[in-house]
Amino acid sequence: MKNLKLKNKIFLAPMEEINDVAFRLLCKDAGAGLTWTGMIHPRGKQEIDLDDKPILQLFCTSTEGIKEFMKKHDLKVSGWDFNLGCPAKTAKKHGFGSYLKDLEVIEEIMKTIRASTKKPFSVKIRKSKDAFKILKLAEKYCDWICVHPRTQGQGYGGEADLNYGLEFKKKSKIPVIYSGDVKNLEEAKERLKQFDYVMIGRGAIGIPSVFGGEKKSFKDYLEVAKKYKLPFRQLKFQAMSFSKGIRGGAEIRRNIAKMKSLKELRDYLNSKI
Repeated sequence: MKNLKLKNKIFLAPMEEINDVAFRLLCKDAGAGLTWTGMIHPRGKQEIDLDDKPILQLFCTSTEGIKEFMKKHDLKVSGWDFNLGCPAKTAKKHGFGSYLKDLEVIEEIMKTIRASTKKPFSVKIRKSKDAFKILKLAEKYCDWICVHPRTQGQGYGGEADLNYGLEFKKKSKIPVIYSGDVKNLEEAKERLKQFDYVMIGRGAIGIPSVFGGEKKSFKDYLEVAKKYKLPFRQLKFQAMSFSKGIRGGAEIRRNIAKMKSLKELRDYLNSKI
């Protein structure tokens, strides 16, 4: 991949809420070859921390604000991604992600992103009747493409259609990143026999070490997070994520939900996570 020096081909998938900068840094330290941000709108006003030099994922329904936004952040990222896969109700309400169907609009956005950077540019899509049409557009503007072979209606339920992913890979003239039901490093390595790159998403939630590094606890997360002044609600959310899979996790999450301060959270979790 041009302009990228990757230590491996296994990446942290873009996930809303989960992928704050502290979590991305932990995953990168544990061995993720690249990290993706969650979806960011080019006209959004939020502060964006990019110390892990991630792929910054955009969501939008027009080209408005893209050039200016990318000019501001291009030096701080490893590349760019355009989300055409989000199945959430919010995406349906506003017509972005997997609900953006107008191929002319999609092409104009791709063209604008491509003209605004020399860094790698990808698009993330789902299984759909338009997927192969979008692939043809991506081949004109993108360096690679990410396929998550679940339909919009499936959301994150059911099984990802690996055979569809393989068909997609066979027809693609650009490298393909595979995402969907890859839960651990061993499964990622198996998928790398079939695809150019692989993403781990939900398998990484609360477990940055899924990428091969030493086990990271919520205390490790907090140590990194304190530099970025993340809101307390985000710290609580991540605390719940890190409690998954441990004994008594459900009770721990119920108690975390009642917490009112970081000190209270720290004291409670001192011997729990």
